[in-house]
Formats: sequence, structure tokens, C-alpha cells
Amino acid sequence: MKNYLKLLLPTLLLFAFFSCDKIDDFIGDGGDDDEPTDDTPTETIVDFQYVGTFDVDGEDSAEISAYDPSTKKLFVTNGALDVITIFDISDIHNPRRLGNITCINPGSPNSVAVKDGMLAVALSSTDEQSEGYIELFETETLKELGSFKVGVLPDMVTFTPNGEYIVCANEGEPNEEYTVDPVGSVGVINIKSHQVSILGFESFNGMEESLEDKGFRVFGPNATLAMDVEPEYVTVSDDSRKAWVTLQENNGVAVVNLETLQIDAILPLGFKDYSAPGNEIDPSNEDGKKELRSVPVSGIYQPDAIAYYSVNGMDYIVTANEGDARDYDGFSEEERLADLVFDETVFPDATTLQLDENLGRLQSTTTLGDIDGDGDYDELYNYGARSFSIWSGMGQLVYDSGNDIAEITLQLTPDAFNGDDNRSDDKGAEPEAVSILKIGERQILFVGLERNNQTLVYDISNPSFPEFIQILSADGDIGPEGVLPISAEDSPTGNDLLIVSNEVSGTVSFYEND
Repeated sequence: MKNYLKLLLPTLLLFAFFSCDKIDDFIGDGGDDDEPTDDTPTETIVDFQYVGTFDVDGEDSAEISAYDPSTKKLFVTNGALDVITIFDISDIHNPRRLGNITCINPGSPNSVAVKDGMLAVALSSTDEQSEGYIELFETETLKELGSFKVGVLPDMVTFTPNGEYIVCANEGEPNEEYTVDPVGSVGVINIKSHQVSILGFESFNGMEESLEDKGFRVFGPNATLAMDVEPEYVTVSDDSRKAWVTLQENNGVAVVNLETLQIDAILPLGFKDYSAPGNEIDPSNEDGKKELRSVPVSGIYQPDAIAYYSVNGMDYIVTANEGDARDYDGFSEEERLADLVFDETVFPDATTLQLDENLGRLQSTTTLGDIDGDGDYDELYNYGARSFSIWSGMGQLVYDSGNDIAEITLQLTPDAFNGDDNRSDDKGAEPEAVSILKIGERQILFVGLERNNQTLVYDISNPSFPEFIQILSADGDIGPEGVLPISAEDSPTGNDLLIVSNEVSGTVSFYEND
């Protein structure tokens, strides 16, 4: 009997195959075989179109925006007046100004965030080396719900996705003379209990050498690591358990455990080789041409904004690798490569390299590159990486856009390339802002370019192989600082929106995906 079943099994399987998968070929289904069924996946279209722009209050009046879907209000940090300016954007073709919020404590609003009918404002003190505040308001009535003293110079604020905490990056910048250098920190506010936790970096003091060996930087005069770090921007995991904070000047990212209220790790980001294929840059604004070249220089990632997303249960963070130098009256690291002494053993063509049309104009640092301490430079560095990067949650580089931003803008918008070539000697297009919006099953990244006055759109659903989609820009917009995507579910139009806040021009622009 067993042998008989063995012989019969292939026939039974073949019959089952035809019965389940091929039966329509025999009996038909009353329609065209090629006609899509209800189960046929439809492609998610991403094509943002410019809608319009409005002016807030001129220069410096539109740095960061936050949107409340329940009231259709847009809250904009207005540095020109040191207030939060409110707009009704229920009709994005005709935004209505509703007035201003003046914070209780004196100072300048640096950032805003909205969650569950609450508006959080990050407010630096009038004395920027003193502790600042997070102020909390109700979005409907504008009633103040609380004022929380946090660390020095809170520069960015966000809510955790579960709405239980507010997290802020307290930059702790030194004064102009560099005689006072406050510690940088991360503030965590329990909204229900009003408990404020200030997380410092003192536990990492003494680890400077091991971190610097991996590309981290601690270089302020007489500064400990805790004093030297300057937290810039925060992103939080979907489960609200973890935050990542950029330490821009230091070239690293801090990992914050929001359950234990501890800083678990500092992730050094290392350097980017501009001599490697695919990493070419235009290093000069005085060579009379817009051209990408391989150069013996390394970029320091130094990210500004950071955004979180997950794919198949894995954590990823995306950074805008803007770059930033310390340039104070009491201490400055900035020098052009023409003014440094090159090690002629490493650079036998130093004289040629240091011409303005070659590398001479490129902004560099005196704090890196003199490996043997003999006063000349064996390695050359430039601020930023002229790119965006995707990292694992523990800091492994998954993808860097290389020279993609330069290549795309040079090809499609040559007049905007590196600020019409005026910023080629500095940090290029300066990727400043990043935000992510899930549209259908696609993870869409928006990258604001501060010097090009543009926003690039990418599909980063596959973290290893992002795909460029389009460039967005509007006449008159200068210095995009905040890129705020709004899902179709929350949007006043029923379609996905992108709201771009432009710090220099003081304008806000709308783009719609329809």
C-alpha cells in the first residue's frame, strides 16, 4: 500500500496544481485574463507640485514650522520678532495669519513641535550661556500648559510618538570669547508628571582618545567631552524607546535610552574620502567653472538634522551632512587650505594644490591633519560631507549619497549648483534638513539644501539603494531650514503636503502630492 501511494503522489500533486492555479484556463472567469483584479497592487505616485508661498515677517522670520491637524494651524518660529506666528492653513491657497504667541520667559524661539493638541516651543535664554526653557501650549486655545527649565540653548524639540515625552537637544554653545563653555545635554520632559530629566555626557569624560580614533572630535580650548559636545537635532524611534541626537561640531551621534533616561552610546561618524570614485567635489569658487573633481581631501560628516525610520524591523537614521566650524573671537579652527603648511613628502605638488583654482580656497580646520605634530599637515579636511547618509541604529554606514546631490543639481539646475558656485569652496549645497514621510508603502525622504534653496525628494524604501525622484524649489525662497511633510490623512487638502520654511527669506512654501 505504501509503495502504491508513492507512485500515485506525483499524479495527485499535478492534479492539485491544475485544480488550484490553472482551472480558470479551462472554465474561464467571464473577463479579460489581463484585466487587473482587486488584489493587483497599484503604484504609489510621488510627484509634488508647487502650490504657493507666503511671507511671514521678512528675514529670519521662518525657521521651523509645526502643524496641528486638529485645528489646521501652522506654528512658525519667528526670529525677527522672537515670537511664534500662527497661520490657519485650512485653505493652503489662502493662508490666514491668526496672530503670535509670545513666550512667558524672555528669549528666542528656536524650534517648535506639535502632538495631540499641544505645542512645544524650545526657547533659548537672552543670555545664551544660561539655561533655556521648553514652553507648552494648547493648540486650540493657546493656553500655556507648562514651562520647563532645561539645559543651555535648547535648539530643537520634538515629542515622542506615544505622546508621553518631550525631548530637546540643548546645544550648550560657548560665549564669543570662549571663556564660558556650558555642557551640552539632552532634556527629557514627562508630560504627565512634569518631571524634567537633563541627560549630560559626563560619563564619557576620559573616553576622548578612543572616540577620536574613530573620527569623533573633542577640540574646544580646555574642554572636557561633556563641555565640548553640542547636541543639535533629535529623532525618536517609532516605539518611543530610543532617541538619536546629532553632535554636529563633534562629528557624532548620541544614542539615548528613553526608558532608563541614560545616554547609552556616542557613535563617531568618521570621514569621507573625496578622492574615491563617486565622491568627487567642486572645491573652488574661483576656477571659472562648475566641475566635480577627485581631490586628496576628507569630508567631516558633521550632520545637522536627523530622521528615523524602520524597514523590516530594523532601525535606520538619516543624516543631513551639512558641516559646521567653530569660529569665535576667542577660538577659531577655520583656515583655507592655501594658508596651511602642507607636508611636502605627502604632497609633493603642494604649491599647485594650494592655488585658488585648485584647493587653496577650500575651507579647512587647524584641528585635524597634523598627524605627527610637526606643524605641517599630512591630511586635509573640509567641513560636512555634501551628502545625506543612512546609518544603522548603531552607527554603521549603510548608504551615503556620495556626489549625487552635486551631480543632480549640476545637471538639472546648474544655476543653483552650490549656490551658483559661490559655496563650492565652503560646504557645497549644505544639506541642512531631512524629513521622512511614508506614502503608501514607499518611504519618501526630503532633503533641504540651504545654499541651493532647493529640496530634493528620494525614495529610501531600500536603505541601501535610494532612488532620486525630483527637485522642489520656489522663486524667492532662500535658506530652507525646515522641511515638514504632512500625511494625506492629516492634510487640510486630503493629499500629502510638504511645507518648507526658509529662514533667510522668511517665507513658507507649500507643495502638494496630487
